[in-house]
Amino acid sequence: MTHVAAQPVTVAAASALRGRIRVPGDKSISHRALTLSALAVGESRVEGLLEGEDVLATAAAMRAMGAGIARGEDGIWRIHGVGVGGLLQPQAALDMGNSGTSTRLLMGLVASHPVTATFMGDASLSARPMKRVIDPLSMMGADFTASPGGRLPLMVRGLCPAVPIAYTLPVASAQVKSAILLAGLNTPGTTRVIEPVATRDHSERMLTGFGAALSVEQVPEGRLISITGEAELKPQSIVVPGDPSSAAFWLVAASIVPGSDVVVENVGMNPTRSGIVTALRLMGADIAELNPRIVGGEPVTDLHVRHAALTGIEVPPELAPSMIDEYPALFVAAAFAGGRTVARGAEELRVKESDRIAVMKAALEANGVSLIEHEDGLSIDGSGGDAIPGGARIASKLDHRIAMSMVVAGLHARAPVTIDDAAPVRTSFPTFFALLESLGGQVTWN
Repeated sequence: MTHVAAQPVTVAAASALRGRIRVPGDKSISHRALTLSALAVGESRVEGLLEGEDVLATAAAMRAMGAGIARGEDGIWRIHGVGVGGLLQPQAALDMGNSGTSTRLLMGLVASHPVTATFMGDASLSARPMKRVIDPLSMMGADFTASPGGRLPLMVRGLCPAVPIAYTLPVASAQVKSAILLAGLNTPGTTRVIEPVATRDHSERMLTGFGAALSVEQVPEGRLISITGEAELKPQSIVVPGDPSSAAFWLVAASIVPGSDVVVENVGMNPTRSGIVTALRLMGADIAELNPRIVGGEPVTDLHVRHAALTGIEVPPELAPSMIDEYPALFVAAAFAGGRTVARGAEELRVKESDRIAVMKAALEANGVSLIEHEDGLSIDGSGGDAIPGGARIASKLDHRIAMSMVVAGLHARAPVTIDDAAPVRTSFPTFFALLESLGGQVTWN
């Protein structure tokens, strides 16, 4: 993995944030659009693809396994697929960079193809456990040689034909579910996944759109997803909506900075992803939906958010699966609310790009916020809308969402806040700082 020099950045308080912005394409949908297009027979077209480092890692890996993938001058990506079962043996290790989604989805893909692939990544990704994916894929017949603790670098030897399984997810994880479904694409018979708690359903929507034989039904144990293998996927034209995880930073920023008035255009509002909007509204955020519409089978809207007095709440734990990546931004909102916010039921944060509970606790405490750490979340005593003290230099731990969340916190702090390394922001949101400046924010690169 090529070493990227750290890029410290300092953010000062903003007087107000105003304007209209458009966030990049949804990261989850972008990964899946590339992956399934690469398995279709013929040319698929993807518009609005997130061109961050994580998604580009997926594109590079699919190219290495035979797909033709190119970005046109018109910004549209054209993908010539190899067909289900047609993946080629990669000639070198697949470098996943910082992308856990790329790694887990492609491990599933390789598991039922007659290829062997080695996955590697940066220091952050290499610290993330992959056992939760290895276990079900091993049941399907794939063979794994992993680093200690089930971590990267690891080698996957696919089995073809693989063995269909019925698997109940022990933890709510769209990535694990999707890995099993992708493995099931090239597996004879029917592969079944039961999720006791519903997670984001982009894979199910998109697999159906590409022509896979997939069904979803409610059973006493939860949500049963069944996929019949040896499918022939048909090429598609896909328009990727804006990423709600990226929109979350602006929803929080405009809510906490006095005088702010921001419209975030083209935001995906899939109900399995929109928990952050629900949570912020429960806190009193002023968020209106403009021009709701359906784009590519996904609900989309423009979100108009204005500064509002937030109030601490007990965040409903059942919201966790629909906003798991947005908890760092929610923690920042809580730091400016009146009273205490209790956000629990999010133990999954411990195994993200960093331990997001511990890292956000350290970052907010260093900037004068009072809070209590729980195994599955944080209790945060807010400032009642006043600026927090700020003034600290925080460690982002190679985590893009930590870096962006603390930039947002610095927009309403009495002293500037410095993030030790903002380079990881490029993995998911390469235009983040340009958009911040367009709204009136100020940053200094150190």
